[in-house]
Amino acid sequence: MSQTARPAMPDALVLLALVALLAWGVTHWVPAGQFLLSGEGGERQLVPGSFRVVESHSPVPLFAEQGQMGLANLLFEGLVAGSKWGSAVGVAAFLLVVGGAFGILLGSGSLDRAILAAIGRATRGQDLVLPGLFFLFSLAGAVFGMGEEAIAFCLILVPTLVRLGYDSLSAVACCYLATQLGFAASWMNPFSVALAQGIAAVPLLSGAPLRLALWAGLTALGMAFVWRHGRRVRAHPEASPTYHSDRHWRERAQAQSVAPLSHWDRLILLLTALGLAWVCWGVMARGYYLPQIAAQFFALALVVGVVARLGGLFPSLNDLSRHFSEGAAALVPAVLVVALAKGVVLVLGGDDPGAPSVLNTLLNGAGNAFGDLGQASAAALMFWFQSAFNLLVSSGSGQAALTMPLMAPLSDLLGLTRQVAVLAFQLGDGLTNVLIPTSAALVGCLGVARVSWGVWVRFVGGFMLMVMLLATAVVMAAAVMGYQ
Repeated sequence: MSQTARPAMPDALVLLALVALLAWGVTHWVPAGQFLLSGEGGERQLVPGSFRVVESHSPVPLFAEQGQMGLANLLFEGLVAGSKWGSAVGVAAFLLVVGGAFGILLGSGSLDRAILAAIGRATRGQDLVLPGLFFLFSLAGAVFGMGEEAIAFCLILVPTLVRLGYDSLSAVACCYLATQLGFAASWMNPFSVALAQGIAAVPLLSGAPLRLALWAGLTALGMAFVWRHGRRVRAHPEASPTYHSDRHWRERAQAQSVAPLSHWDRLILLLTALGLAWVCWGVMARGYYLPQIAAQFFALALVVGVVARLGGLFPSLNDLSRHFSEGAAALVPAVLVVALAKGVVLVLGGDDPGAPSVLNTLLNGAGNAFGDLGQASAAALMFWFQSAFNLLVSSGSGQAALTMPLMAPLSDLLGLTRQVAVLAFQLGDGLTNVLIPTSAALVGCLGVARVSWGVWVRFVGGFMLMVMLLATAVVMAAAVMGYQ
């Protein structure tokens, strides 16, 4: 008897296309409106109570011929909108360049061999292996937004950690859970914090002390979580929820050997560390943004690629090109999500609160709906709204492009600082990535580890509930103290 196949959940592009259709329909019955603004340049903010409806508004057509906005034009218009300093064309170019750079860095294999070599030496103090890995991956998620790259590390760490007496859940937690906690609480992640702060007209890297403290706290909780689970599994392997499915890895464990680190690997690791330090210095000391950061990563990738070629890690220069292309291609879906999300905003009239748009009317309605709430309650609702919205659009860049034009001015209406809106966004976006089945990175890591989504949720669900409640309290406290 054939079993009826369960319908596949639509991905972010399909869902955004549906949102675009809904937005196009909304323009036919919701009038455009605009606000008065105070201040100058990037410091302009909404004047509360200044909203007015524009009577001469006309709905968005299906197709526009004269460079105007139409439903059929939204993907192209969304892709070319903006400037190199922000959404969407600047973000798209940034994603492609940085994706290609990391394709070369990971393609050299030096990072993989470094992790395997470190684990291979872990005889004494083996219980510190999982917390140590968790810290490193959380730092990677915080510094440069590691996400999908965790899939590649899962390919290495799952069989290796099973060989050391742990289970595949431990590997996925160290690779993916850690990166997402770091991603959510990052103080400098270019894919979430930097983008959201740019869209919200908040100074880059502002509010870093609170985020650093939050990152340290969440990372410490995660390290304790994996340490406790690892000790239990090593003492009683059959207690692991994946004990039977991990038999596949146990049977293959003897076939895997740890390749020693070469002098070329050590040189590449040193160059990578220096390159990341250069990026941190540029952002913090020189105020570098998307164009400069992309150039830094590109320069780092070129240097690493040349060294890897001289060391024989890349058989030819064509491999250099191939890894760069594959790394960039891996982020094309994210680029399309950014473009489509920007197109939705354009269909609604754009994100300028001082210009007539349907988005301003919707924003005013949301402000009126939450107007009676206290600041702490409003901030908590913003966090949970971002968390729920992430079920539909799990791309951090896409969600920032779609929601921050709404959330930033909404925080003005509610008397909250825009920094609180950015904090609510990054926590709502990053934390729920650990659970949602629409996350390509999560599904990829689980597929590599041969772990079902249901087993993963049962394993990490209680921990994530605690983290979500803690994040709610942090956002509410930030609202009360006027977090800047």
